[in-house]
Amino acid sequence: MNILENVKKDLKFHEAVSIGFPVRLNTTIERITAMKRFDQLICPVSPERVDENRVRVTALGVILMMGAYFWTGWIIFPALVALDFYIRAFTKLPYSPISWLARYFVERMGTHPIWIDKAPKIFAARIGLLLALIALAAALLGWSLAAYIAGSTLVLFAFLECGLNFCAGCWVYTYVVYPLVRKGA
Repeated sequence: MNILENVKKDLKFHEAVSIGFPVRLNTTIERITAMKRFDQLICPVSPERVDENRVRVTALGVILMMGAYFWTGWIIFPALVALDFYIRAFTKLPYSPISWLARYFVERMGTHPIWIDKAPKIFAARIGLLLALIALAAALLGWSLAAYIAGSTLVLFAFLECGLNFCAGCWVYTYVVYPLVRKGA
């Protein structure tokens, strides 16, 4: 199987996304060209949609919760963040506690929903869960530097989503997960 056939096969399951903004691609050649560009990201795709405003405010909630941990050192904060990420990443519940508060906030602000694909956000929630669990485990073991590094990475990713509308999960998927999966295929 040559590279062109692999790309055509992969395009059935992936959508090219440019820094978090969907790219409308009409032909296979346009899709292949888009995938070859450095600034294009490949993200998981699903038929489910989520409001981008709620996603960004949820990321702000993660920043605030981890900020509370950095300020107080109380282990309950990364534990709650990990629980929240677990709910978003592995359950069918419509809202986690932080995303419920984000939904409430967005509704009160009166913004119009901007519907985006939910699959990249689920993948990002799994990365967030991993980072929150690392921060929590390190804090429980007394490894404060490791806890702060994992927590700071989580805050950085959440800030990129909240402040810059950049999905770090898509970046990780494109440059770490996708190449590993392709090698195994």
